[in-house]
Amino acid sequence: MSRVNLMLFLLLAAIWGASYTFIKVAVGGLTPAQLVLVRVVLGAAVLYSVLRFTGGRLPKVPAVWGHIAVTAVLGMVAPFLLLAWGEQRTTAAMAGVLIAATPLLTLAASTVALNTERATWRKIVGFGLGFVGVVIVIKPWAEDGELGSLPGQLAVLAAAACYAAQTVYVRKMLSQKGIPPLVSSTTQVIAASILQAAITPFFPWQTPDLRVSVVVSIVLLGVVGTGLAYLIYFRLITDAGAATASSVNYLVPVTAVAISVGLLGEPITWNMIVGTLVVLAALAFAENRLATKPSTAEPAKVTAE
Repeated sequence: MSRVNLMLFLLLAAIWGASYTFIKVAVGGLTPAQLVLVRVVLGAAVLYSVLRFTGGRLPKVPAVWGHIAVTAVLGMVAPFLLLAWGEQRTTAAMAGVLIAATPLLTLAASTVALNTERATWRKIVGFGLGFVGVVIVIKPWAEDGELGSLPGQLAVLAAAACYAAQTVYVRKMLSQKGIPPLVSSTTQVIAASILQAAITPFFPWQTPDLRVSVVVSIVLLGVVGTGLAYLIYFRLITDAGAATASSVNYLVPVTAVAISVGLLGEPITWNMIVGTLVVLAALAFAENRLATKPSTAEPAKVTAE
């Protein structure tokens, strides 16, 4: 990996890790639905501007837009709402740790839904270890405390499941249509903006508290976390390969915890550390990344947090 790509790799890990802190601060001033609407609209503005600048065009086939709408629900609208709701009830650090289960859930979902994926012993053992790691993180036997409530943590896990379902849907329904990544993501975030605008009036409403920290978090979450992050990810896929780009999954929980602890003063406990290590080790084992010969399987990725 070149020095430039290494810097982009670390920057992407920092952006996606910081997104959980941005969400935590932003939900202090907006409802989850309000936050998601502003987030996807800002992200759409960034990606559409870049698409037009580079000469790209939105797809014109109605069937493609239908599939894009499904991916928008699975990859943006539903998980973004779940994350925002969940972080009202748990910490940003906990959210960043739990979302690390996404690649494992993707492997499991791919094995069930895709004919090209086989249920190998590595995947079965890896998923089992990952489940143990998640249980260690959330400690369902403990009372609600400084790390938030169980419903909030389960909402974050549900968001991870949505990301996994989106990845499988894209592989099954869109991967053979030859849509460039930038076009696909731009149409997805535009569709998410339209859908979220349609459903937001049906969610609870409050007068936004637009103090400086909330506004800054919203702008960074939309422009940087939802817009710029995609562009960096595409650049890494092009220059360094999909496997290398997807390895950012291993750093995101670390940056999420470090940033939330550093900026918000959130607590970090032994079970978060141990559980995260177990989940990441399970993912590495399931994807055969611990072998001396790199796996050629398509890596699972985390959709932009």
